[in-house]
Amino acid sequence: MKPAAQVVFVAVVVALAAAAGAEAATCDATQLAPCAGAIIGNAAPTAACCSRMKEQQPCMCTYARDPNLQRYVNSPNGKKALAACKVPVPSC
Repeated sequence: MKPAAQVVFVAVVVALAAAAGAEAATCDATQLAPCAGAIIGNAAPTAACCSRMKEQQPCMCTYARDPNLQRYVNSPNGKKALAACKVPVPSC
């Protein structure tokens, strides 16, 4: 994955987390940063990524509806990462 893409992904995740912080204390999109390689690139998700996805599973619909994150959650690589981590693709 290109470093610039990682920076953009993390910046978007941080911005969303700040906005979502008031909405739900347990939803923290920055926790999905270990998944950047799997979602933006085409790498296999790491154990840390899968662990975080499972922790953030209740928040996936919130992320899927967010204009800044939906392209990552709904992307083919995002769906592949969810599937590899055995986290259901959100159907919101």
